[in-house]
Amino acid sequence: MYRSIFADQVDIDFFTWAGIRERYQADAWVAAVKDTLACFDSTQHTMSNLSIGLAGDEAICVASMTARHNLMIDGRREFQILGGHYTDRMVRQPDGWKIAGCALMITWEEGDRALFEKAHALGPRSRVDVGMQGV
Repeated sequence: MYRSIFADQVDIDFFTWAGIRERYQADAWVAAVKDTLACFDSTQHTMSNLSIGLAGDEAICVASMTARHNLMIDGRREFQILGGHYTDRMVRQPDGWKIAGCALMITWEEGDRALFEKAHALGPRSRVDVGMQGV
């Protein structure tokens, strides 16, 4: 399902969080996100306050976001929360609107920034909440 929201190529600018600013094949981007999030016990990503500018077959959507990442380490629940906004460049395609560019601007964070490295070191978690479709 996650793959279905992207054009075949997508420009990713996550520079403020992860130092990433490059063009991906959508399948490669989806695999990278899945590999990153599969290492957490749970995550919650929310978007709100969407503002959309439409110009023919292209649109820009800006949305406020928060992302919570949880991990149990040595019997203690650790977390990391990000807040900011996404700016998505959308294109109309025969099968609907797709994201052709996604920029993440982090404006605040709470918790342990190193939690991503800790999660990655533990490897993928058993996640029944993800369901059959994966990420």
